[in-house]
Amino acid sequence: MSSVFNLCNPVFFANRYNNLNVKPHNARYKIHVTNPRRTELRAQLTTELGEQPAVETPVSQADVINDDKEVIVGTYGRTPLVLSSGKGCKLYDIDGKEYIDLTSGIAVNALGHGDPDWVRAVTDQANVLAHVSNIYYTVPQVNLARRLVASSFADRVFFSNSGTEANEAAIKFSRKFQRFSHPNKADPPTEFISFTNSFHGRTIGSLALTSKEHYRTPFEPVMPGVTFLKYGDIDAVQELLSSGKIAAVFVEPIQGEGGIYGATKEFLKSLRSACDKAGSLLVFDEVQCGLGRTGYLWAHEAYDVTPDIMTLAKPLAGGLPIGATLVTERVNAAINNGDHGSTFAGGPLVCAAAIAVFDKVSDPSFLAEVTKKGDYLKHLLKKKLQGNKHVKEIRGFGLIVGIELDVAATPLVDACRESGLLILTAGKGDVVRLVPPLIISEQELDSAVEIIYKCLHVLDEKSSN
Repeated sequence: MSSVFNLCNPVFFANRYNNLNVKPHNARYKIHVTNPRRTELRAQLTTELGEQPAVETPVSQADVINDDKEVIVGTYGRTPLVLSSGKGCKLYDIDGKEYIDLTSGIAVNALGHGDPDWVRAVTDQANVLAHVSNIYYTVPQVNLARRLVASSFADRVFFSNSGTEANEAAIKFSRKFQRFSHPNKADPPTEFISFTNSFHGRTIGSLALTSKEHYRTPFEPVMPGVTFLKYGDIDAVQELLSSGKIAAVFVEPIQGEGGIYGATKEFLKSLRSACDKAGSLLVFDEVQCGLGRTGYLWAHEAYDVTPDIMTLAKPLAGGLPIGATLVTERVNAAINNGDHGSTFAGGPLVCAAAIAVFDKVSDPSFLAEVTKKGDYLKHLLKKKLQGNKHVKEIRGFGLIVGIELDVAATPLVDACRESGLLILTAGKGDVVRLVPPLIISEQELDSAVEIIYKCLHVLDEKSSN
């Protein structure tokens, strides 16, 4: 009898169906068999799912990667690594090799992997109620919203499933606010300001706010009415706001994907004043930099500036999909039933997970540790790397840190992976992005920086080729 894995293996299907009228070279035909045969396969799968094979067929990284290429849409330029488990700040591939994780699933796993309180919260809630839709009220959603409101400038919360969805909601709410605020105006403000090096998501509205042309060009025309200004150029912002056409200004207090660039306090304060004067909304995108990553609960707290809308996502549910758009009562007053919605958003399971994350991260002592470890990481990096000719700058806030190079960062990322360390790139591919779990220890940071230091030589080899 074949294992369940074999039923999902294209080699298995090719062998089983070689007498059928299918095209084995084309993956999509391999399961488009005749109805009687499909019925037979389903019956076999149902039978085999109930069996417990004594020995599982070993699976290699190459097997998984090859199967992925046959059945997954090719949107990802994946790293050739198949991960199978994680604990704390360590990840393990299917061969058992250990890696220090300084990626956190792209700044998502704030509590690392397998946090016992998070696991308990998810398990307990899954045993009770996972999903009912937003037709009904649920306790975890209300409890999470109360926490977010109590800890921020906001009065109301709209839940979604990702950062890009949170920003799509902010786009809609901004336009609806302007229409609500100008009931007698035929053409209320509908346009937006975004900035260089910005990243706000990949759905069509958020994509229009994202500055990198190679993300937008294949899908144009995207949402019209977006102007990109230089990050930090308040004069240009004020000039454009004076047109009276701008519904909102979208800005990341700290740009993650863009290369770990932080706004100045003067810039954000001036944005606040300019938006107030023009009647435009100020939207802070804290999808990557929010919820403790900087050592503050919200990144904008360091600037003593509050927005009208803030978007959150990545770390909020500790690895489960969630987004949140936080708004003031002034914005909420413009929103009516049916103006926006989501089937899955704010479900009991994901909100229970988010409460477990929020209750830990929002503790002042936890945030103080993030600041301390962030300072320690930057000190280590400067001590070990700053003399290297390829290292232009080390910058960051809390545990979101960038190492800007004068060459592409990919060879260093690859070398570190081979040595047991996972890191990311950012910016134009010339910045190493470090966003470890917020629970990382100083000892793990020591080991990580030592690996980066020992791998720096690959930059010399690549630059000389």
